Amino acid sequence: MYETLDFEIRDQLARITLNRPDRFNAMNLEMSRELMTLAIECGENPELRAVLITGAGKAFCAGGDLPSFRAKGDGLARHVKEMTTYLHAAISRFAWMQAPLIGAVNGVAAGAGFSLALACDLVVAAQSARFTMAYTRAGLSPDGSSSYYLPRLVGLRRALELSLTNRVLGADEALEWGIVNRVVADADCMTRAEALAQELAAGPTRACGAVKKLMLMSLNDSLEGQLERETRCIAEMTHTADAREGIEAFCDKRPPRFSGR
Repeated sequence: MYETLDFEIRDQLARITLNRPDRFNAMNLEMSRELMTLAIECGENPELRAVLITGAGKAFCAGGDLPSFRAKGDGLARHVKEMTTYLHAAISRFAWMQAPLIGAVNGVAAGAGFSLALACDLVVAAQSARFTMAYTRAGLSPDGSSSYYLPRLVGLRRALELSLTNRVLGADEALEWGIVNRVVADADCMTRAEALAQELAAGPTRACGAVKKLMLMSLNDSLEGQLERETRCIAEMTHTADAREGIEAFCDKRPPRFSGR
């Protein structure tokens, strides 16, 4: 069904695999279009409770497919505008969907691959993973949300350093800088990421969606505006089956059994 991605849903958990291993999963027009299609599908599936994204082979995503850029000649600007329109729509829809997005970074994450990792809600990185912006090395500027997320995660100075010098961060340094949440042995990357995704998939999905929404909107709002939004969100959550179950379970001193509703 998809040319550049593998996609499956099992046990209310979606798994997306960037699948161009011969190109280190470099992103071309078709991949960005298919990512947008999947982001819409994931966001519109009420049964879906978590999404896991990773790369096939030795890389997570090596960035944009520069040989395909070269082939466009004078039409490159038009091509890049179309490609980023799809990619940015995908990232926006992943950000606002209720289900958490977990990245399993199994190798290099460069350029748009680094951006995609930054856009995940939580990231598990293999010990061999490497992170680099890489854009200015090709005479380009960032896309894929990295200029939004990176300064918020690491601060402006470090974001500028990574973007201007294309410094390569190893997995441990990415963890220290707050770019990833966990670093694990290469052989354990998918297992540990799947376990985290399954844990989140068993959680209160609508409350997780509210957390994502609150965190995103807090970055550009006043304290009072955010407090009002918190009031509205927590009141809305009290109408959910999961809130009722969570309160009952706490009072009964038992683990909650969330349904995602």
